[in-house]
Amino acid sequence: MTEPTLGREERRAELAAGLARIRARIADACAAAGRDRGEVTLVAVTKTYPASDVELLGSLGVTEVGENRDQEAAPKARAVAAAGGRVTWHFVGQLQRNKCRSVVGYADVVHSVDSVRLARALAEAAQRHRDRPLDVLVQVSIDGDAARGGALAPDPAAGAVEPDRLLAEVAAAVAGSGSLRLAGLMAVAPLGWQPAAAFERLAGIAARFRVDHPTATALSAGMSADLEEAIGYGATHVRVGSALLGKRSTLR
Repeated sequence: MTEPTLGREERRAELAAGLARIRARIADACAAAGRDRGEVTLVAVTKTYPASDVELLGSLGVTEVGENRDQEAAPKARAVAAAGGRVTWHFVGQLQRNKCRSVVGYADVVHSVDSVRLARALAEAAQRHRDRPLDVLVQVSIDGDAARGGALAPDPAAGAVEPDRLLAEVAAAVAGSGSLRLAGLMAVAPLGWQPAAAFERLAGIAARFRVDHPTATALSAGMSADLEEAIGYGATHVRVGSALLGKRSTLR
């Protein structure tokens, strides 16, 4: 759909059209769920797209931007800052502990903390290299499959779970750190699941989670293909890439 040689004004027009479609989908989903449109934040996931796209999105009013690889996100964040862009950066991908120091240098929100060890590494990096707390969402597993990633909610039928991956323990590690702020939960609908069933289960997990963490109200769920179902079950942030930015060759 989109090629790297596309002119800047043509690309801006293309992004504007994609944005109009996504905003309409979000508005319609909110209306169908009886929710206020202002309750849902669009996070434009710009992995494999250049910094110039982030700048163009900013000119269209989109300043919440998601990235999932530090090796791409860090230089992109620097380039956008150098161009005068003001962006709230969301790190939404799997995070390795050895990347924490880099990520805390540019990210405003990290969506993917799913272990106590990762929470502690991120807290240490944030304490050393930031002057304000870092917002964190705990990634939770919807289907309870530890191999897919995500902290695990208690399930008596599943047997013992390593404490490092227990949702309650991960949340406690984040909340107990002075350098992190527990903002809520994030999840991805498992492969093979109907989105409505996945997000219904997530809504139940989130409701129980908020009993112990009433201020952790963010719920990051839903992407290009399933944002309507996610909004219907309470998502406050939807992470949209291809439906907004189109198909593009991977950056080198």
